[in-house]
Amino acid sequence: MDELIQKADILLEALPFIRRFSGKTIVIKYGGHAMQDEDLKQHFAEDIVLLKYVGMKPVVVHGGGPQIGQLLTRLDIPSHFVRGMRVTDAPTMEVVEMVLNRVNKEIVTLINQQGNPAVGVTGKDGELVVARQMLVDEEENGRVVQRDIGYVGEIVGVNPRVIHALTAQDFIPVIAPIGIGLDGETYNINADLVAGKIAEALQAEKFILLTDVTGIQDKDDKLLPTLTAAEAEALIAEGVIHAGMIPKVECCIAALHGGAQKAHILDGRVRHAILLEILTRTGIGTEVVRHTV
Repeated sequence: MDELIQKADILLEALPFIRRFSGKTIVIKYGGHAMQDEDLKQHFAEDIVLLKYVGMKPVVVHGGGPQIGQLLTRLDIPSHFVRGMRVTDAPTMEVVEMVLNRVNKEIVTLINQQGNPAVGVTGKDGELVVARQMLVDEEENGRVVQRDIGYVGEIVGVNPRVIHALTAQDFIPVIAPIGIGLDGETYNINADLVAGKIAEALQAEKFILLTDVTGIQDKDDKLLPTLTAAEAEALIAEGVIHAGMIPKVECCIAALHGGAQKAHILDGRVRHAILLEILTRTGIGTEVVRHTV
């Protein structure tokens, strides 16, 4: 009996959060280990469908870097990176698009199997993500030069009409980070950036980044449950937030300044991380807010 009462208490704890976020848009960047572990994939799909069933509007944006790298290796196509960006020539772009479409359909199938219809799109559909070629600054012989890294895009606009059309019909959108240029070219875009810009365009209640870290840590490696955008910027300036966490945190800050209400960095290796963050009092990761209340 005690176990049953405990389950009821858990449901009751979630009730005020279900009320608060019902009808709200939640943009989730799906990546890291959560995309590669079979059990975690299943749990992710369950979480997304539960959010939908309790009245929220989940929008999923996914990556696929490891899968792209694996296929490029099998095809004996070399990978080169400039400042963390994959140099994307025409053959590489073909592989990127093929892999991301395959990953997209797999995620759609997992969500469909949980009982709610999902629809997969790319940023090319309905001109959802409009991009232009990205040029990367690199130091060469003591001066900064701009490097052409191929079909890598930077976002110049997001047209969320296709997302609104899908959510209005109770579909869960699943978005691959491929953009379309004004010249009709296809561009490979960082999935974190796509998710952040979509969160801005939708004025999302929450922008969630699933990663392979527990969240943002202080100089003593302790998890920071909550911090403001200004505090996050200071931690970057001090070097406390460094390496691969910098673009993720900057992405959260930009989404907040663009209109998203809150941003969250969660450990996707934890089962049901999304539910624990949204539907419990304490959460599990780091919440980034515009400013203190």
